[in-house]
Amino acid sequence: MFRKVLVANRGEIAVRVMRACEELNIGTVAIYSEADKDSGHVRYADEAYNVGPARAADSYLDHEAVIEAARKADADAIHPGYGFLAENAEFAGKVEKAEGITWIGPSSSAMESLGEKTKARTIMSEADVPIVPGTTDPVTDPEEVKEFGEEHGYPIAIKAEGGGGGRGMKVVWEESEVEDQLESAQREGEAYFGNDSVYLERYLEQPRHIEVQILADEHGNVRHLGERDCSLQRRHQKVIEEGPSAALSDELREEIGEAARRGVAAAEYTNAGTVEFLVEEEDREAGELLGPDANFYFLEVNTRIQVEHTVTEEITGIDIVKRQIQIAADEEIDFDQDDVEIDGHAMEFRINAENAANDFAPATGGRLETYDPPGGIGVRLDDALRQGDDLVTDYDSMIAKLVVWGEDRDECIERSLRALREYEIAGIPTIIPFHRLMLTDEEFVASTHTTKYLDEEIDESRIEEAQEQWGGDTGDGSGEDEEGVEREFTVEVNGKRFEVELEEHGAPAIPAGDVDVGGGAEPPQPAGGSSESGEIEGSGETVDAEMQGTILDVKVEVGDEVAAGDVLVVLEAMKMENDIVASKGGTVTEIAVEEDQSVDMGDTLVVLE
Repeated sequence: MFRKVLVANRGEIAVRVMRACEELNIGTVAIYSEADKDSGHVRYADEAYNVGPARAADSYLDHEAVIEAARKADADAIHPGYGFLAENAEFAGKVEKAEGITWIGPSSSAMESLGEKTKARTIMSEADVPIVPGTTDPVTDPEEVKEFGEEHGYPIAIKAEGGGGGRGMKVVWEESEVEDQLESAQREGEAYFGNDSVYLERYLEQPRHIEVQILADEHGNVRHLGERDCSLQRRHQKVIEEGPSAALSDELREEIGEAARRGVAAAEYTNAGTVEFLVEEEDREAGELLGPDANFYFLEVNTRIQVEHTVTEEITGIDIVKRQIQIAADEEIDFDQDDVEIDGHAMEFRINAENAANDFAPATGGRLETYDPPGGIGVRLDDALRQGDDLVTDYDSMIAKLVVWGEDRDECIERSLRALREYEIAGIPTIIPFHRLMLTDEEFVASTHTTKYLDEEIDESRIEEAQEQWGGDTGDGSGEDEEGVEREFTVEVNGKRFEVELEEHGAPAIPAGDVDVGGGAEPPQPAGGSSESGEIEGSGETVDAEMQGTILDVKVEVGDEVAAGDVLVVLEAMKMENDIVASKGGTVTEIAVEEDQSVDMGDTLVVLE
């Protein structure tokens, strides 16, 4: 078994992995960016190392910095969590080649085969796993998309090969949208996954999203741990996940599970993974299940631990993260497929710092003035934040996961309502009111919803009413603490973190900040450049950033005439593209940003006259 594991991630998943390590008597190492220096995963770890500034590309995605941190810590394994480098075959390959360090995850070759969606579709098809009609080679020319549309009809899904969770996926509803959506999918693929290759699929308009949890070891054992139903989504991002699915018959459930095992075995895949399927919904009465004749299609394999792995852990009693570590240490799976039993029902609620009533807009700042999570039988919290923590907005908006178990789905829903009522958070907005609404929603309770329900069918006024009724104190977003005086310091020596605490009463705040002694990163500059950067010279109406993020594309040039609604800039924030449009017509007199530049909320992007 390993001595010390570096967790190449942040937040709740980093803490989740560290807890598994603690139970296996393994030391833990955290990495952190400048933005995360006071974050919960840093507090939890046995030791922690700074890997760079806030921008993910310069810290959590920096291959050499992460591996160097593992060497400094004398870690003998790296666990990637999910997101960031978790599905990066190149990084996995570098870890595999690093002397004395083991990669906790599937091999880089398996990640490459299944992580690139066109290769995965080919493997699954050869293993007799149903796949959605689509291409098995990357598409680069808009004409190829149009030809596919002529053959299979619209809508068409354009998907990034390295994508997942809806990122890098664009839907083309008619031929006129082909060029723009192809370009957008390629740009997202490059921005998020370093791979602008895309492929095409027929877009299913009313599917359920069913995924199967897989474990496979180096000794030829492949097990599936049942399915999860992730059909409640917003813009292809899962919001509530549950297991087992309340829509599937046992016969269909077995068919899908065995198809997942068959495909993974054909790919010679090891460690944990998730095989995702789309199941076509049918017209059915309340209580009627989808039978063995229902159509289901392979979607993709997530070659990592999933956010929602907790659901499967609750209904099987199997610690998936521990199993990942044990498999990486060449231990053999010690149970048969028939030993896997599904007990009860579980749901996971993503506690995102977002305002569901405002198009799920992410919080731009704030402090957890109150953080009082629920408890009781069947209630689990995976989090990393504590009361008084400032919200870090440089990455995704999820701050915690509430996981609830019940003897059946009805009890799980009732217990979830109780837990969500208990969950008290003040200082930032969250989607807890939205979750409470969904647990009383007829479509969700009957499990007849599809992946399109939130985007196309639900009455949005109900979400606004829920936020108003149960939203509580969301703070002003400033994160300012008027009374507090900071008495905690972080000292970095050769990149390693040390904590220094000073207690003093009645004294003014000490302006020293963090101390960096050799090997540390330069102090982060204000977004958009240093405080000495030039002022905006153009006159007229300024178009400002509505949230913190990174500029992906500038659509206009100085002198261009634009109309109201024209896209000026594409801003990436919270892992989603946001089109910044002109509120009225005019002439572009100045452009204050460029591609790949980080901006803060309120920064001027474009000046119109």
